[in-house]
Amino acid sequence: MKRAWTCVAALILASAFAPALLRAQWKTYWSYDGPAGSTHWGDLDPAYAACKSGKQQSPIDIRNARKAELPALRFEYASGSLKYLINNGYTIRVNYHDAPGTGNFLLVGNKRYHLTQFHFHCPSEEWVQGKPYAMEVHLMHEAADGSVVGVAVFLKAGSMNSTVEQIWRHTPKMKSHEEEVPGVDINPDELRPRDTAYYIYQGSLTAPPCTEGVTWIVLKTAVEISAEQLAAFAKLYPHDVRPIQPLNGRIVREGP
Repeated sequence: MKRAWTCVAALILASAFAPALLRAQWKTYWSYDGPAGSTHWGDLDPAYAACKSGKQQSPIDIRNARKAELPALRFEYASGSLKYLINNGYTIRVNYHDAPGTGNFLLVGNKRYHLTQFHFHCPSEEWVQGKPYAMEVHLMHEAADGSVVGVAVFLKAGSMNSTVEQIWRHTPKMKSHEEEVPGVDINPDELRPRDTAYYIYQGSLTAPPCTEGVTWIVLKTAVEISAEQLAAFAKLYPHDVRPIQPLNGRIVREGP
């Protein structure tokens, strides 16, 4: 896999500096670098203890994945209003507050998960064979029993992505509260590849409180967004990533 684009390159293209990370809606402030950076998360607040003591932390470098018969994935995503857009001081995020039984869904085999939010990282948090991609989007889902599945989709420089374009166009440039964007529709289905071959492993949230018990599905095929779209995100957040975490004996499985 050739790393054709980086957030550093995008930042140079943008010719701008990212603003300082601002406080988000967490009880205890954290950041990606500095005294409150990722190496210190577990010491900042007892609620963040898993960031330090957890044995199934994310993200990881995917190597030596084990071939397996994995359940089929089916995405039931559709176009809808861009209702809950937020620049939370760490990333750009779109939330979903759909009524039970409505909204966008992921089916893993016969189990159904509701799309609760998606957000972006630059460069990618997950690596494959020692290399990151230019960016990554995390599509987070929850089932009725509370189990959580995160779908990681790699993003690379290429054609313009219309859903990303709509989000970027309406994103506040500074930290904000959740905002409704009237008259604008987006389709999260444009944030995933048509090929659903994937890796799967047990991990955690990649930001405090680093809660474990998250099943990560990492799609193998990257989605294209334009160089200008990469640069626009890098202008705000050139490095919103947690370092790679040790596997600690976990097995990563992959489908065909």
